[in-house]
Formats: sequence, structure tokens, C-alpha cells
Amino acid sequence: MSKQMTEMLKGTLEGIVLAILSVQPAYGYEITARLREQGFSDIAEGTVYALLVRNEQKGFVAVEKVPSEKGPPRKVYSLNAQGHEYLAEFWRTWSFLAERLEQLRERKA
Repeated sequence: MSKQMTEMLKGTLEGIVLAILSVQPAYGYEITARLREQGFSDIAEGTVYALLVRNEQKGFVAVEKVPSEKGPPRKVYSLNAQGHEYLAEFWRTWSFLAERLEQLRERKA
């Protein structure tokens, strides 16, 4: 992954993870797997887990501990009402930025 891609992803990964959780609850490894399915192959699990902790601290997700066949219970994350509000704002911001960037790209000589 290029440095430019890494930097852009840092600013959007929170919204991407919340978008994944808006579809269905998941635990950290599942989220990482879904990101990889979407082409984000270089994202480390540790990055996702750190982001999930921050989202929990911000109050965007609900956490349920679910028994695991192997090892300790898994934390399953789901988007709560505050998370849905934040995600809606993320998409509004994304649309605004995407439209402006597209306008700039179309104006090139």
C-alpha cells in the first residue's frame, strides 16, 4: 500500500468499520476479513482492534461477550444509535468531499 493510500485510509477507516457494523454485528477478526474481501488487504488486525476500542470509548458501538469454542469469550460489536448518527454524518461528509474532488478532477486542463 502506498504512503498516500495509508494516510487517506487513516482518516476514513473509522467510518468504513462502522459501515461494516451497520450491516451486521461482528468481532474483530470478522471485520478484518471483510475489509480484506473489499480489497483492504494490508490492514493489520491490530489496527482494527485499536479502532474498535476507540469506537467503544466514543460510545458508537455496543459490545456483547459471546462464548468462543477456543479461548476466552469474543467481543461482538454492533452499531448503536449514536454510531448510526455518526455514520450518517460520515457519509454526508464523504459525499461532500467526493463531489468536490470530482469537480476538481473534471476541471483539469
